[in-house]
Amino acid sequence: MSESENTLTLTTAQAIVRWMANQFIEIDGETVRVFGGGFGIFGHGNVPCLGEALYDHKEQLPLYRGQNEQSMGFAAAGYAKFHKRQRMMFCTASAGPGTANLLTASALAHANRLPMLMLCGDTFLTRLPDPVLQQLEHFNDPTLGVNDAFRSVTRYWDRITHPAQVIQSLPNALATLLDPADCGPAFIGLPQDVQGWSYDYPAKFFEKRVHRIRRQPVDTNELAAGVEALLAAKRPVLIAGGGIQYSHAVDALNAFAEAHNIPVVETIAGRANLTADQAYNIGPLGVTGSNSANAIAKQADCVFAVGTRLQDFTTGSWTAFDHDAQLVSLNVGRHDAQKHGAVCLVGDARLGLEALSEALSNHRAADEWMNKAKAERKAWDDYVAENTAHGGNKPNSYAQAIGVVNDLVDARDRVVAAAGGLPAEVTANWKTRSVGTVDVEFGFSCMGYEISGAWGARIAQCEQEAEQDTVVFIGDGSYLMMNSDIYSAVLSEKKLIICVLDNGGFAVINKLQNNTGNESFNNLIADCPTIGKPMAVNFEQHAAAMGAHAETVANPAELGEAFERAKARPETSVIVMQVDPYEGWTAEGHTWWEVGTPSVSEHASVREAHKDWESSRPEQRKGV
Repeated sequence: MSESENTLTLTTAQAIVRWMANQFIEIDGETVRVFGGGFGIFGHGNVPCLGEALYDHKEQLPLYRGQNEQSMGFAAAGYAKFHKRQRMMFCTASAGPGTANLLTASALAHANRLPMLMLCGDTFLTRLPDPVLQQLEHFNDPTLGVNDAFRSVTRYWDRITHPAQVIQSLPNALATLLDPADCGPAFIGLPQDVQGWSYDYPAKFFEKRVHRIRRQPVDTNELAAGVEALLAAKRPVLIAGGGIQYSHAVDALNAFAEAHNIPVVETIAGRANLTADQAYNIGPLGVTGSNSANAIAKQADCVFAVGTRLQDFTTGSWTAFDHDAQLVSLNVGRHDAQKHGAVCLVGDARLGLEALSEALSNHRAADEWMNKAKAERKAWDDYVAENTAHGGNKPNSYAQAIGVVNDLVDARDRVVAAAGGLPAEVTANWKTRSVGTVDVEFGFSCMGYEISGAWGARIAQCEQEAEQDTVVFIGDGSYLMMNSDIYSAVLSEKKLIICVLDNGGFAVINKLQNNTGNESFNNLIADCPTIGKPMAVNFEQHAAAMGAHAETVANPAELGEAFERAKARPETSVIVMQVDPYEGWTAEGHTWWEVGTPSVSEHASVREAHKDWESSRPEQRKGV
């Protein structure tokens, strides 16, 4: 590196890292770096140049060594969720399979609207050494490579073909990453030769810059239309989505619900907007929801959706609401706000709720409606208490494990789950004790996120010197897909408490298979015809081999005792318990969910299930 008064001569890689280290954000009056650091696995495509640059900034941008590129991306997503999208991590992977491994993680971040910057190796721009190690050749398009696959799973994509290009590319990428409406992953391809090429960069480009998240007010005409719809409603319900947390609009949500006497139901992403004891919290909505929320949503004449993309698990594939119910949607993203013919309010959730509340003045929904909603919630709470109770002859279940842990966690402990049956069971049965403490990854429903996402969240948690824990619920199927970040947590001294609930395979999909009239096939280990001799994995020994404290328990009572020991222990702990694959599932609270069932079959059970499934289709709204 050389420098003059107005320029710095740097390689492309050095410029990227220096620029990242000088990007800050103001959060609650405190200025911190936008990038909390990064996750990296080096290879020939990124170690000589980008690795050199990162070494010189290892204090400002700590680099965590991952075990798998996909899990690094999951960890970055967990970190961004914890920080409510205001801070993020970068991921760097080598050219070829290392970068390809990030595709699934990028899709997860895209589906969940989460910021993550990927800095990935690419083939040589000059093409002089082509074809190089790990290069995929397209005979009729030499510009096409693995990195182009990221175009469909990113919000911003670029390939650096000249060092000067980063002057434009980096600010554009960060603008996307910090944009409330367009937030998602950004990908920058770094050809191996270009990484090391130098350029005289303007010194001003590397000056400290402080960013602030934009808050977009709702258009006055849209606001008026929303007010008109809410004033006309006799039975309104508010759907609280994850965008409320990202907007820091929880206080505005509470004030709105209290002022206007409106029942609130939660999406999966918005599962911890409200605590369980708040009177207007009527429960989780949808396919994995509660009888209480689904009953109120179905009877509502006005559905006010705030900060949600209205995924099918929230809407019951659009059967959760009455055909004539008026949909009003407040969302910072136009794409989400205008769905299904909604009265469209494009803007920040906090500003929108505050403006609506002011315009509604003293208007309140009828006490009779709110009392009905509260009665439904009381009945649901009674069901959850029975569902999570253990003892007697009841088989071990997810719900029991969730209930035991729920009673023992600190109010600020963070719980993480993803994919399989546990998201449904956590969503339905978990009693939120503190706002923003539940991360159920069901946007991309990605098995393997659990431990890695929790590791990323734990890194963020430790930045705040928090004494609380990060708790993971994971099934045996997800554990076997991705578990190596137990080792990452141990190496980085980022304590996790991991509850492995072993049901002998992919039990929730086996349940769906049976519910659609099919015989058990290829989901539970016992039902795989290509398996010669079924065997059980010793998860305790496996986790212990990666440095965690591990133990196996026989029942929920022992799980509680082991969890208390794990709370007291400073190291990562893994607790294993078998659960029944058939019995003990939460049987209530489900709306219809559209899945493809065979319209013709030789099996009578499949034909009957198809007929039963299709009987609910008349309840489905048709997009308006």
